[in-house]
Amino acid sequence: MNLPLFIARRYLFARKSHNVINVISAISAAGMAIGTAALILILSVYNGFDSIIKSNLGDLNPDLLLVDPQGAAKFRPDSALIDEIASDPRVRSVCYCLEDNVFLNYSGTQSVARAIGVEDAYTSESRLGGHLTEGEITLHRGDIPTALLGAGLAQTLGIHTRFLDPLEVYYPDRNASISVSNPAASARCEKVAPAGIFSISSDTDAELLILPLEIMQRITGNSESVSGVEIRLADNSPRAVRRFRNDYSDRCTLLDSYQQQPMLFKMMKYEKLAVFLILMFVVLIVALNIFGSLSMLIIEKKEDIATLRAMGASDALVRRIFVLEGWLISLCGLVAGLVAGIALALLQQHLGLVKMPGNFLVSSYPVVLKFTDVLLTAAGVALTGLVIALLSASQAGPSRRRESGGLS
Repeated sequence: MNLPLFIARRYLFARKSHNVINVISAISAAGMAIGTAALILILSVYNGFDSIIKSNLGDLNPDLLLVDPQGAAKFRPDSALIDEIASDPRVRSVCYCLEDNVFLNYSGTQSVARAIGVEDAYTSESRLGGHLTEGEITLHRGDIPTALLGAGLAQTLGIHTRFLDPLEVYYPDRNASISVSNPAASARCEKVAPAGIFSISSDTDAELLILPLEIMQRITGNSESVSGVEIRLADNSPRAVRRFRNDYSDRCTLLDSYQQQPMLFKMMKYEKLAVFLILMFVVLIVALNIFGSLSMLIIEKKEDIATLRAMGASDALVRRIFVLEGWLISLCGLVAGLVAGIALALLQQHLGLVKMPGNFLVSSYPVVLKFTDVLLTAAGVALTGLVIALLSASQAGPSRRRESGGLS
């Protein structure tokens, strides 16, 4: 029999009068339960928004992007290698792209945009159609080149697809002399018709413009160079993407979806870590109630401590009793919080009980429950409770023994 655990359980669960110490212990356990449930719920909601962002970017970005090994913004790809990749049975499509910043003018309203020139196959192979808010997904209407714009950029310029005014796209002409009086004369200009408006995310919508590849090559003067080669796979699961990338790793540089947007995904990871640490600090503050309840319990059980020492109990055994007492309070709150948090997260995930205000892509708060978050929360709360219990039980050390030296 584990004597310290037996005595700690007796102190915690035995029938006794409901004094102030028991009330404080119950409040401490309830606080730990609420903190644990809040951790599970908030991390799950964050995972939900995270999955929406990743899904939207996955609809826009390719599974793999072939870029220059030396990191150059523009390069001439190896046509033989591209043909080999295109003929690979795992590949669904291969599309050249050219990206650069351009200046836009639409009926006297100007803005700067991040323009991407792509081939016509992009419109059929990408899943951009699911994010269309106005118009259609096309890069040509007969012989007329068209453009696709993010919703934020379209709002800035005042563009609607039903309007007939063309969108003017400017890019500096490196071979022309700069005119101070008329800077537009020193830039190449192409006119395109707005065909569709899409919505991916606020940052993307505010800056992205998709053009036909030949327009981008003509306006930038890069008739043979590209920024990258977009590769979409028939099976775009993480394992399939990783295996395909490893097969060509010695011959070219392929970026997966995370490497294409490194700053965004790092920021999302750090934001989640910051949320976790803030909530753990709240749990730590709640756990300080355990320190108070144990301190009062040690004072109340002074006679029991003297009796145990008279029977030969060591200081370490006495401390262990109160460490386990404090930890049991934390673990009771932890278990209750885990059950409540997981249950509420699953209900929201499958039933969408709490609705989102306003007009968003989803009607209710998105929730994705992850086992790693549950495990991390349980470990963090349990460790916090153990540390507080250790600090509290130190009061039952040798000083108490000296106070009852005659009995021991």
